[in-house]
Amino acid sequence: MPAKKEKTLVIVESPTKSKTIQKFIGSSFSVLSSFGHIRDLPKSKLGIDVENNFEAQYVIPVKARKALKTLKDELKKSSNVILATDEDREGEAIAFHLKEALDLKDYQRIVFHEITKEAIKNALDNPRKIDMNLVYSQFGRRILDRLVGYKLSPLLWKKIARGLSAGRVQSAALRLIVKRENDIKEFKSQEYWTIQANLEAEKEKFLANLNKKNDKVLDKFAIPDQKEAEKITEELKNASYVVSDIQRKETIRNPLSPFTTSSLQQTAFAIYRFPARKTMFLAQGLYETGLITYHRTDSLNISGFAINQAKEYILKEFTEKYHNFRQYKTKSKLAQEAHESIRPTDVFTVPESLKEKLQRDQLKLYDLIWKRFLATQMKPAIFDSISVNIKTNDYGFVANGQTLRFDGFLKVYPMKFEETTLPNLKEDQIVNLIELLPKQHFTEPPSRYTEATLIKALEENGIGRPSTYAPIISTIQTRNYVEKDDKKKLMPTEIGTMVDGLLVKHFPEIVDLKFTAEMEKELDEIAEGQKEWTKVMHEFYTPFSKNLEKKHEEIAKKETLHEKIDEQCPDCGSDLVLKMGRFGKFIACSNFPKCKYTRNIKDEKKDLDIKCPKCKTGDIVEKRTKRRKIFYGCSSYPNCDFASWDKPIKEICKECGWPMAETKRKQKHCSNPDCPALKKD
Repeated sequence: MPAKKEKTLVIVESPTKSKTIQKFIGSSFSVLSSFGHIRDLPKSKLGIDVENNFEAQYVIPVKARKALKTLKDELKKSSNVILATDEDREGEAIAFHLKEALDLKDYQRIVFHEITKEAIKNALDNPRKIDMNLVYSQFGRRILDRLVGYKLSPLLWKKIARGLSAGRVQSAALRLIVKRENDIKEFKSQEYWTIQANLEAEKEKFLANLNKKNDKVLDKFAIPDQKEAEKITEELKNASYVVSDIQRKETIRNPLSPFTTSSLQQTAFAIYRFPARKTMFLAQGLYETGLITYHRTDSLNISGFAINQAKEYILKEFTEKYHNFRQYKTKSKLAQEAHESIRPTDVFTVPESLKEKLQRDQLKLYDLIWKRFLATQMKPAIFDSISVNIKTNDYGFVANGQTLRFDGFLKVYPMKFEETTLPNLKEDQIVNLIELLPKQHFTEPPSRYTEATLIKALEENGIGRPSTYAPIISTIQTRNYVEKDDKKKLMPTEIGTMVDGLLVKHFPEIVDLKFTAEMEKELDEIAEGQKEWTKVMHEFYTPFSKNLEKKHEEIAKKETLHEKIDEQCPDCGSDLVLKMGRFGKFIACSNFPKCKYTRNIKDEKKDLDIKCPKCKTGDIVEKRTKRRKIFYGCSSYPNCDFASWDKPIKEICKECGWPMAETKRKQKHCSNPDCPALKKD
């Protein structure tokens, strides 16, 4: 007699999430994880039948087979199945693939934006079926990206270098970075001057800025050069300075809105320098352990429960004078108001109580989320501001002061502000000039994007969605299209600039920001049931495919990529040529594939001007691994395998004659691993 099926199987996508939920719902449920997607498009081929209405050929990836078997075995012992994957499109698609892979005829679908006992109970009381509009929207995004990647990448291999790839939203992000780099190169700095007056009244010194001439406000470039600055300074040197007007007012500073995915990533980078990928990894852990609400959201909505709980906490800890009810409205029409902003699931779980439970960086992020949310329900900070106008000859100066009267939300969420006090001045009062301070300035070029400012630009241009910002930034760096400079800002590599140039010229719609944003809008409309997903695919793919076919014949491979250099191959005597590879330019034999000699280009900036101590013929040069980590090796590689993580210097080891090497901490040692001195140490 078969065993009685008593348990309900609940399937989520994460093992951490499954453990948290299991604690809340008891032994009558068995909560298991699918470990992400259980089905996906095949890696070895396109996997989309474009002639048959974009039918996808889904397969079970090798890494998912073990999880699928476990789920099937548990399903035989279960009386009911509940699909409890995340509430976004990706989660809905995972639920759909589980239904298909497990051949579920009868199932329930539940969603929740926080993993708490109340939220899970409410979800269990209100099950639904899979929302196919969300699934079709995910299909659309996945298939669009697959078509662009698998169809366009071979063209890049053929015309630039093998191993390159093109992505739909990644190419638009690369366009932003390359365009910014071009703007920096083309920028022409402009000189301008400012003049401050160091003044004194009531034995107190204060600064005032020159801002008017003949009662007209001076623009930024009103004092264009030193000659004009000296002329004005000379005019004002012996003038009398009189207070002409004093304006006092109350200035209010409101708290920032609660976190969305984008603002969380930007703020975590600004305060802790967390890359977007790290922020999302940490937030995922906080969500899955039930500490914060769902972290992929573009909504500013706050639930009534959370608002009431914040009020209770503020009244208890800070008194009524700090509490202020506040609800936020999302500006974007595309935001999902059914979702919430990112907040703690229980405001009474203060960060200090989690010091022993969370890792250091997790605690930092939770602390940030907790403080930001609590601040939204607190009174604004109030400043006393004063503006003093001072006249002299035909010119006017202004001095501004500000002092904090009431800290309000700043009590829990500190933000930078400057307090400046001024003397107790009166109208028509004469103040003493101590000195005039002319200062030269130059306009600055636009700054390279940081991860935070790029996310802001992606959001403003409608490129991608909350769940895609971190993967976009990660992908363009992994592909070596973008790297970080010494200030951790994003700059295009040579290969990235070439790929962008080809796409801009021949596939402008792929990198056009408005086109990419419009496609995101159409995906949103599919999710809302307003558009049919295969129709959107046809509208994109038909012209794209025709253009691609034409460009394969039309685009000539750049001659510079096979430019001869005045040197013969040391292995076979054929001419050496300059080629472009995935990681930039390199030197190769023109007799390839019969001769496979290659070497890195000798970059004068990276050449250390030190002969290789091992082969005595090559030079030591700076190199990078595939993961962009710097090391030092011989320019004659692969004929010589000298390599060092530490930087060789011109100082010579007295024991063996090899160059010394210097660590990042400026500690010196011999670069010879067999040096007798090292063995003595």
